[in-house]
Amino acid sequence: MNKLLTLFILLALFSCGQQNATQQAAAEQPVDGGQSTVSDETSEPDVVRVAVSSPVHTTLVAALKAAEYVDALSNAGPFTVFAPTNEAFDKLPAGTVDGLLKPESKDALRNILEYHVYVGAMKEEYLQDGMTLNQVNLDNITIAKKDGKITVNGANVIGVVKASNGFVYVIDAVLLPPDKK
Repeated sequence: MNKLLTLFILLALFSCGQQNATQQAAAEQPVDGGQSTVSDETSEPDVVRVAVSSPVHTTLVAALKAAEYVDALSNAGPFTVFAPTNEAFDKLPAGTVDGLLKPESKDALRNILEYHVYVGAMKEEYLQDGMTLNQVNLDNITIAKKDGKITVNGANVIGVVKASNGFVYVIDAVLLPPDKK
C-alpha cells in the first residue's frame, strides 16, 4: 500500500510540474499576432517564409504585408501560390506598385494577390495543359504545359519550391485578374 501511495504522490507532483511548464510556455507566446509570429527554425518553411527568404520576392512580400495576408498564407493551407518576381512587378506600368501599396488601394491589391493563390497543393505533375484553376478571388487562371514547360495565363513558371503548406511557383509576370463587368 505504501508503494501505491508513493507512486500516486510522485505522479501528482510530476503532473503539477508539467502543468506549470505548460502554463509558462503559453505565457511566453505573443498574444497579438497570428501564425506568422510563431518562431520555428527547424520545420520546412511555409509559402510566406519561402517568399521572405527569397531575394527576388521582396516586392511580393511588401504587397502581402500591405494587404495583411501574411498570417492567412502562413496557416496550414494547403496553398499553391504563383509568385511573381521583383522583375515581374517592374514590368507593370510606372507607379502601379506604389499605388497598389497605398492603404486606399487595399481592396484592389487583395484582388490581385488572391488571383495568385489556389487553395490546394498542386504538384507539377498534377498540372495539365488547358487546365483551369479557380483562384481565391473566384476568377480562373489557365495552365499551359508544353515540352515540360509550364505557363500560367502566359506567365512562365521559372521555378517551383515545395513548402510546408503547399507549393510556390515562381513566375515571370504579374497575373492581373479579368475586369469585372
